[in-house]
Amino acid sequence: MKYDVIIIGAGPGGIFAAYELTKENRDLSVAVFDSGHSLEKRMCPIDGKKIKSCINCKTCSIMSGFGGAGAFSDGKYNITNDFGGSLHEHIGKQKAIELMNYVDDINMRFGGEGTKMYSTAGTYLKKICLQNKLNLLDAKVRHLGTDKNFIVLKNLYDILKDKVDFYFDTPVTDVKNTDDGFCVHTVTSEFFCRKCIISVGRSGSNWMEKLCKSLKIPTKSNRVDIGVRVELPAEIFSALTDELYESKIVYRTEKFEDSVRTFCMNPNGIVVNENTNGIVTVNGHSYEDSSLKTKNTNFALLVSKHFSEPFKDSNGYAESIARLSNMLGGGVIVQRFGDLIRGRRSTEKRIEENITVPTLAATPGDLSLVLPKRILDGIIEMIYALDKVAPGTANDDTLLYGVEVKFYNMEVGIDDNLETKLKGLYVIGDGSGVTHSLSHASASGIFVARQILGCE
Repeated sequence: MKYDVIIIGAGPGGIFAAYELTKENRDLSVAVFDSGHSLEKRMCPIDGKKIKSCINCKTCSIMSGFGGAGAFSDGKYNITNDFGGSLHEHIGKQKAIELMNYVDDINMRFGGEGTKMYSTAGTYLKKICLQNKLNLLDAKVRHLGTDKNFIVLKNLYDILKDKVDFYFDTPVTDVKNTDDGFCVHTVTSEFFCRKCIISVGRSGSNWMEKLCKSLKIPTKSNRVDIGVRVELPAEIFSALTDELYESKIVYRTEKFEDSVRTFCMNPNGIVVNENTNGIVTVNGHSYEDSSLKTKNTNFALLVSKHFSEPFKDSNGYAESIARLSNMLGGGVIVQRFGDLIRGRRSTEKRIEENITVPTLAATPGDLSLVLPKRILDGIIEMIYALDKVAPGTANDDTLLYGVEVKFYNMEVGIDDNLETKLKGLYVIGDGSGVTHSLSHASASGIFVARQILGCE
């Protein structure tokens, strides 16, 4: 089979690239490959009753398939250059914001209408944060919710399926450059294309690194974020979440001057498992539908680590910590904040008696046996700092789930067109190491599609 454009990865970057390439019914042949399932077949077997923890499915439906890892996220699209990636460093700040707003327009047309756009502009909370050594970052945030996000993806798929050839459950094993384009290899077949867009997301980090070595595409080490997911009664954070929904707050620790930040805040949400490269970590979701809301709010506290020479494997470092958690807890570990401060492990009895009722069935344990001291000290400092703007955060009954890890791909050598040194081979989304969010990844897909269309 031969195509004009092959897209590897059906996450946000790949979907929006396919949409933009075909929206005007241009005479382009486009194919999308993904190692995961089609949207309707994506279902995690964990039901909390018969199956309570990760069983290491061959393909993780939370991480792979149409919609990528964002399909079952809580659908937060942050429109900002202050966080979410460095796309603006390649295409310019104004262009990046324009494309993120364009993505928002598409989401509204395909099922997201009626959802709320939050903004930090003019909020009194920024002053309160600064008075307590916390920095509230500026952003507009569109919250679709996991349920509305799913509807948007379904509607996008319905319009794309007649214009694009989708190959689900078809992992790409290799990409080779040819005289007139590229050869995309799967386990059973070969496909040819003039231009190739790679959008494999964070779960494709190991694959992307191997491909770059094979094609001699330069890379450089990126950071890794390691931490915990905090769960507490929704009332404690309601002053922040009612006005801002998603509050990105950064704290610089006094002890080590490390950067600790809040991430992926889910008011009235749930804590969930994730499986990345066979390692079980933790994340959070929330819903737009009021009937699906819980009494808890959850968010991540992450410590960013940047490594210098000679160490290059930042993801390997984070994976080793996550594997240790899996070894001790058989998966995700949960601990009461009060138990952590007292230097004792949480037990099933203490969790059962806890005021905050956990939304994820995790193994009670001791996170101090898993997380490095420097990272854990930073998280504890941050919890006490947040307690000053959201009193109750440092209560004994606050739950900490570990570990949460945000793997970032090696930064791939791409130019300002998001094109590698191989003409016609583009790398977009979180797989490039350039974007770290739904909005930035989606915008990168639109940008590259327009670059390709401009060459036609």
